[in-house]
Amino acid sequence: MNFIENEDRGKTPELPAETVSGARLIPRITIQAFCEHSQTAQIIEDTTQDRRMSKVALTTHNGGLDGAVETYRTNPTPNLIIVETTLPADRIEAALGRLAEVCDASTRVIVIGHVNDVMLYRSLIRAGVSEYLVMPATSATIINAIADLFASEGAAPIGRSIGFISAKGGAGASTVAHNVAWAIARSIRQDVLVVDLDLPFGTAGLDFNQDPPQGVADAVFAQDKMDAVMLDRLMSKAANHISLLAAPATLDRTYDLSERSFEQIIELSQKHVPVVILDIPHLWTSWVRHTLAAVDEVVIVAEPDLANLRNAKSIADAVKAMRPTESDPIVVVNKTGIAKRPEIPASEFAASIECRLAGQIGFDPALFGTAANNGQMIAEVSASHKINEIFRSVGMQVTGRADVEASGRSAGLKLPDLFRMRKRA
Repeated sequence: MNFIENEDRGKTPELPAETVSGARLIPRITIQAFCEHSQTAQIIEDTTQDRRMSKVALTTHNGGLDGAVETYRTNPTPNLIIVETTLPADRIEAALGRLAEVCDASTRVIVIGHVNDVMLYRSLIRAGVSEYLVMPATSATIINAIADLFASEGAAPIGRSIGFISAKGGAGASTVAHNVAWAIARSIRQDVLVVDLDLPFGTAGLDFNQDPPQGVADAVFAQDKMDAVMLDRLMSKAANHISLLAAPATLDRTYDLSERSFEQIIELSQKHVPVVILDIPHLWTSWVRHTLAAVDEVVIVAEPDLANLRNAKSIADAVKAMRPTESDPIVVVNKTGIAKRPEIPASEFAASIECRLAGQIGFDPALFGTAANNGQMIAEVSASHKINEIFRSVGMQVTGRADVEASGRSAGLKLPDLFRMRKRA
């Protein structure tokens, strides 16, 4: 057996400058790692916490190169073998030769070594090793190496997914999500797909003045038949550069969805649309958790009061725990400035939940009410209103087009007593 030749490895396609891309999921592959140190095994095991590795079956073993050779004398080899070696440079290639004798031709190998030598690296690559990493390596380095081998191979760029969720019912996540989608489509002229995940009560169709006969429910309940052609047929055009997968918003059936009900739809959408906006209802179910863990960006929309603060903190903490290697959620504080209502200042709100403040939107019932009743976006009702710039700013941030300094993390700001009471309880 020869390791797969270096020149046969797939190349990452060049992305146009205007393309807004999301993380590329690694396909369903099997990886087995053979380590000489427990610290290395832990680093490799930590890679499974990254959502790009959600489909990967990974196991770690002791024994390094010798352990791998003994294992594969009597067992089939996986898609990828990761081996750690502490051998000196002049003995590594010979040891890998023994591993090559017991491996299938299609198996790829990543070597983790302790010798930082460019000549060794070149020699191993010429011999057919897929990648050589030098310790101390990080989980992110290992994931990127795996992604370069499998996720980028001949694959087209995939779109960026952004999930909007309210901290409390009525906080306005749907309105913000739809107006941000409009701002992205107008500002960078990228195609945007709005997916309304609130099947019984979704408002995307109303907000865009659309009543499509089919939508996201048809996609959910036709998982076995879903493909690019069917997705295109189910999407309805709402405006220039904006399409919808609208919710049926009917109660003629119940929607008891499984954890991965929307996974295929989202992945398929990302392959065909540069920006996918997910309007996630204010629920906490297995599929909501799974969706929030899988998207590129999470936006929490909240009003500036204590109940919203508590819920936003809970959501933010849960999302951070689910995606430790990903960017933290960002927060949009909505409906600020309501007369005679005591409010938590937006900057303090963001600092308390340890999330970056992406923007704050003032309370304007006449403007938003008119837009909702007419099935229009805010920019259509009042093109010159300053709120449009906030939506545009949020859109640029979630698509990675604006570098915003991290804010709202005041070390001296204490959380409300309510949080401390909850922790003691």
